[in-house]
Amino acid sequence: PDHVGLAGWLCARHDIELWMSQVEFLQAQNLRYNPAAIGRGHHRDFYVQHGLDQTAIDSVLTRGHSYIRMSTEMPAQFNRLIPGRTIRIGSRIFEIMTGEGHSNEQVMLLCRDEALFFAADQVLAKISPNIGVWPWEPKADPLGAYLVSLAKLRAEIDDNVFVLAAHNLPFYGLHTRIQQLMDHHEARCGDIIRSCAARPITVAEVLPAMFNRPLDAHQTGFAFGEALAHVNYLAATGELRFGRDQDGVMRMAVAG
Repeated sequence: PDHVGLAGWLCARHDIELWMSQVEFLQAQNLRYNPAAIGRGHHRDFYVQHGLDQTAIDSVLTRGHSYIRMSTEMPAQFNRLIPGRTIRIGSRIFEIMTGEGHSNEQVMLLCRDEALFFAADQVLAKISPNIGVWPWEPKADPLGAYLVSLAKLRAEIDDNVFVLAAHNLPFYGLHTRIQQLMDHHEARCGDIIRSCAARPITVAEVLPAMFNRPLDAHQTGFAFGEALAHVNYLAATGELRFGRDQDGVMRMAVAG
């Protein structure tokens, strides 16, 4: 919702057109209008198979589907922003860039002439964007995609750009911040591997190793998705392997 939640209202109020990436537009439409994407049945199965207890599951699910409540209806039409092309905004020409991980096709804008980089949520100054796996794509590897995106940004954008991100104040030092984000996720992966070194554990059992504080229902949903994103990444790189017990619960162990 914080990406496009007011897009419909804003376009209608000011009689303007919507410009965004195609994948993000279709994802927003899917979450709003596809009952299967928001059905509680497969959401519950998703959490159960990874070991979350029923009390926590009930707490997460009773929040309801907040996306619809927190967003306005999307415009019926949009203009597609395509990576590799340019767009003029005022007197400036921006290169259109996209990245995965936090969302599926997040748009970023780069003005090389004035060294301005609108980084959206992809590179934030003080926090790391949520990288999560959700019930509608349980085997996704968004962390792997995010790390690839960070490496590409570092290779293609000069370090002297002025970074304007979606949270916190603008900043300099893009390459340093990218490395810090990479190091952060590497450390999280190390925490997970150490957690399951002694015995196979569930994703739910990983949460205390990653988040050493009490979590409310909203935080649990995001924390669980983030934990699974790291687990799926480690499975994709061959460092962890999954197994299923007699109750159908997935447990992971160090590969080898």
